[in-house]
Formats: sequence, C-alpha cells, structure tokens
Amino acid sequence: MSESPYTVSDVMTHTAVAIGSEAPFKEIVELLDQWKVSAVPVLAGEGRVVGVVSEADLLAKEEYRGAVEGDTPIPAKAGAVTAGELMSAPAVTVHADATLAEAARIMARRHVKRLPVVDAVGFLQGVVSRSDLLKVFLRGDEEIAEEIRHHVLGRLPVTTDLTVSVTEGVVTLGGVLTDRSLVPVVARAVRAVEGVVDIRLDLTHR
Repeated sequence: MSESPYTVSDVMTHTAVAIGSEAPFKEIVELLDQWKVSAVPVLAGEGRVVGVVSEADLLAKEEYRGAVEGDTPIPAKAGAVTAGELMSAPAVTVHADATLAEAARIMARRHVKRLPVVDAVGFLQGVVSRSDLLKVFLRGDEEIAEEIRHHVLGRLPVTTDLTVSVTEGVVTLGGVLTDRSLVPVVARAVRAVEGVVDIRLDLTHR
C-alpha cells in the first residue's frame, strides 16, 4: 500500500459484480446472495454506472406484499421486476483517487454501505465497501511507527528527536519539543496517518 493518505484504489475490490438494467428481480437476489454483497451497480452501454440496486430497493416488494392500493401508498419499487425499475439513480459513486476519508464521508452522508468506483467518464473500475475502508486499521504498529518517524517527523521543522511508540494503533509521542506552537501541527500530522486510532502526547518544552 502507498504512503498516507491512502486512496480508494489502495483498498477497493477491483473485480466487481454488476448487472444490466434489464436484469430480472430474482437474478439480482441470487447475485447478492452468491457474492455476499448488499448492493450491485447497474451498467449501461459499455460499462457506465447509471444506478445501484440495494437490498433496501428489493425489500419494498416484501414490505408491501398484500397491501391494497388505496389503503396505503405503494411505491413503484414494490411492483418493479427489473434492475432499471428497481435501481436508485443517479448512482452515488466515488473516484479511485479519492482519500478514504472522502469515501467515508460520502457513505455517511448518503447512508450507503458500498460505493461503485468510477473513472472520469463514469465507467466502473471496482467497488469500495465500509469494510474496505477499515482495512487500514489492520496495519501493524511498527509499520505505523516507521511511517510517523520517516514521513511525518522527518519532514517537520523539529530540531529535537522525538520518540514514537505505537500500541494497538494508539501512538505515544515523547521527548522535548523546542517550539510549543508545533504541538498541534505534530498532533494533526500524526493523526492523519492511516491506521492511527488515537494519539497521546508526552512532550516537554524548552
């Protein structure tokens, strides 16, 4: 994987299952079950993403089973039989060069669990899920510590050596900092390293 910040391309699934707009209801359910995913992109033409069908879209048919028209408003998706009728459009997507933080914000704001990854013209490149975004927390403590030493502290205007220790993703910085104003700068830079769970400062100032 690359030096922080990681991008979606570092963690996404490059081989993504997708369907055409004419795919029938039962085929979609079977694909979700077979691939153990909660949603699939819907493609048009040569691979442009035009929508997404999720479990929530499919559940409308079961939710309104037996409902009588007139007694309650029945959504169109309850009677849908193809991906084009079921899909949520336009699709909520992300680009491969987006940071993991950007992808996480999109998922949170739009209340989705998976995002199709598209290129500049909307063609499918892969899929990124919530679990993919959490992969950075699988990084080893020493790997995180080495990145902080070389790529964070090594680039800051700090004249005194600082010690770095990482335990279960929690970073402890120790040592003497010659300039008190650098504390928030150092803390922010360390917190931005992928895989850092929290930061503890054990610093003294001259």
